[in-house]
Amino acid sequence: MKNTEEILKALSGFSEYRAFYEENAPSLQSLSLSSALTACLREKGLEKSDVIGRSELSEIYAYQIFSGVRLHPARNKVLCLTLAMGLTYEETQTLLKRTGYPPLYAKDPFDCVVIYGILNGMTVVGVNGLLFEYTGETLG
Repeated sequence: MKNTEEILKALSGFSEYRAFYEENAPSLQSLSLSSALTACLREKGLEKSDVIGRSELSEIYAYQIFSGVRLHPARNKVLCLTLAMGLTYEETQTLLKRTGYPPLYAKDPFDCVVIYGILNGMTVVGVNGLLFEYTGETLG
């Protein structure tokens, strides 16, 4: 699987898009959210039930996200899960992009608080407290 830089470099090396696509199609496919979250669990050696408990989401709703029943939950719900998994900033950005969600943007007040929480290993509850204090919103 090629990373973004490799894809960008490869784009300039083909005179026809069809040839580029045939060679690079596997790297262009986005992941389903449930697949991406399951891969993160596996890579980090985490238990789904522990992550769900730390996510502050309804247990049923969170299990529906992991199972793929909820195909496109709100971005805030996904952020609850990434915080609960302890994903790094880079891992969170990659997961968001690969699953079709906008990446975190440091100049957005809401996202800035979330980034701060990620960089400082905060819990969902901690991030929600800061979000409410500075933006009047929470992750939900």
